[in-house]
Amino acid sequence: MADNEEDLQELPGVGPATAEKLTDAGFDDMLAIAVASPSVLSDTAEVGEAASVRIIQAAREQADVGGFETGTDIMDRRKDISKVTTGSENFDDLMGGGIETQSITEFFGEYGSGKTQVVLQLAVSTQLPEEEGGLGGDTIIIDTENTFRPERVAQMAEGVGIDPEDALENIHVARAFNSHHQMLLADEALDLAKESDNDVRCLIVDSLTSHFRAEYVGRGNLAERQQKLNKFMHDILRFSDVNNAAVAVTNQVMSKPDAYFGDPTRPIGGHIVGHTATYRVYLRKSRGGKRIARLIDAPNLPEGESVFQIENEGIRD
Repeated sequence: MADNEEDLQELPGVGPATAEKLTDAGFDDMLAIAVASPSVLSDTAEVGEAASVRIIQAAREQADVGGFETGTDIMDRRKDISKVTTGSENFDDLMGGGIETQSITEFFGEYGSGKTQVVLQLAVSTQLPEEEGGLGGDTIIIDTENTFRPERVAQMAEGVGIDPEDALENIHVARAFNSHHQMLLADEALDLAKESDNDVRCLIVDSLTSHFRAEYVGRGNLAERQQKLNKFMHDILRFSDVNNAAVAVTNQVMSKPDAYFGDPTRPIGGHIVGHTATYRVYLRKSRGGKRIARLIDAPNLPEGESVFQIENEGIRD
C-alpha cells in the first residue's frame, strides 16, 4: 500500500477501499481533499455527503488550510512565486516582470493575433534557468486545435540558446479530441507532473474554449457548458498551486454586435473564465507586423499596453 493511502486512512470514515478510490481519482494528499467540495468527494469516494464534510474538515485541520491568516503570512508565501519571460522586455514589463506562477494567464484575440506563438515561447522560456528569466522546468501542453508545431519550437529554442532536441524532449503534448477528453487530460497532467523526473513548471491549454464552444451549442446547453468549463478552470488552477507552475491558456473571441462604443471583441467563456483567470491579456495585430498586448484585468497591475513582434527566433521587442 502506498504511503499516501495510509495517510488518508487517518481521516474519519476512510478505510482502505475509500482511500484507494480517492487516490485513483487524484485526491492523494491532504491538501487535495481539503480544498475539494463535499459533493465531488461524495461521488468520488461513494460515501454520503455528511461523511464527505467530516473528511474534508479533518483534512483541512491536518493540512492547516481554510482558516484566516495575516497579510504578512500571504506576503511570505508569495515569495515562492516565480515569473517566466515572454521573450519581450516590453511584454514582461506590462506583466510585472513576466508570466506569474500559481495563477492562470489568459491570452485572447482574433485569428492570427499571436496567441499560439506567445504560449509556445513560454514553453521554451520555461526551460531557461531562473537567472535568464526561466523556471528551469518542463512544460505540459493540452492541444485542442492541432496547433503545436515542433519545427516552430525548434526555431524558438535556437533563439534562446537551447538545443532544439532538448527543448522538444522537455515539452509533453497531448491532443484533446473533445471537451471530455480535455477535462481528463487536466487530471493526467497532475499525474504526469508527479511522475516526471524534472519539475513541470508550466501548463498550456491551446485553446481553452474551442471544444466547449463547438459541443454545447444554444442557450439550452449554456448552463452545462459553463459548469464543465468552471470545473476545468479550477482543475488547472489547482495544477498551478500544487506545482508552483505558470498556467497559460489561449481563448477564442466573438464580436458583440450591440457594442456601440469601443472594441466589440469579447472573449468566449463569459464570467466563468473572467473570474477564474488571474490575468487577462488581449492580443491584436498592428501595423508593420507588430502585435499589441493589452492587459485588461489583473489583481495587482494597472491596465496598459505593450508592443512586441513575432520573429523567426520567437517573441521579441
